[in-house]
Amino acid sequence: MPNPTLDAIDLKIIAALQKNAKATTNDLAEAVGLSPSPCARRVRLLESAGVIKGYTVVLDQKKLGLPISAFASIKLERQREDDLDRFSQAVLRWPEVVDCYLMTGQRDYLMRIVVRDLEAYERFIKDKLTRLDNIASIESSFALGQVKRSEVLPA
Repeated sequence: MPNPTLDAIDLKIIAALQKNAKATTNDLAEAVGLSPSPCARRVRLLESAGVIKGYTVVLDQKKLGLPISAFASIKLERQREDDLDRFSQAVLRWPEVVDCYLMTGQRDYLMRIVVRDLEAYERFIKDKLTRLDNIASIESSFALGQVKRSEVLPA
């Protein structure tokens, strides 16, 4: 089921799970108007099709001692496919990078880096990012506050 056609029940299941991924099958079934067995089957189909990629916990980064969100715009010297792949593989190894996007426009990548303080961010830049070949420039900005963060996709 590579590109599944989602019906109204599938969309209700997705919406309910986005609100509460810990919902029991019975609670989920009741919320979407199905009996538990067909509801569980639909969830498994959504999982196997890759529509539901996984389940996660949303954490408070400040309470975990990681109050700094830095945004780094990266420009590469070259944008050949192997250069882009090398950069992507490096980013995948760095736990501080919680989001990374290949971009259009003046910059090649936009990353969100989460660290405990400015010294940790400086170490990340010096010990990891600037040690990669092909980095032309790095521009950093720091979030003063978070207005909205959501993993809930619009219907």
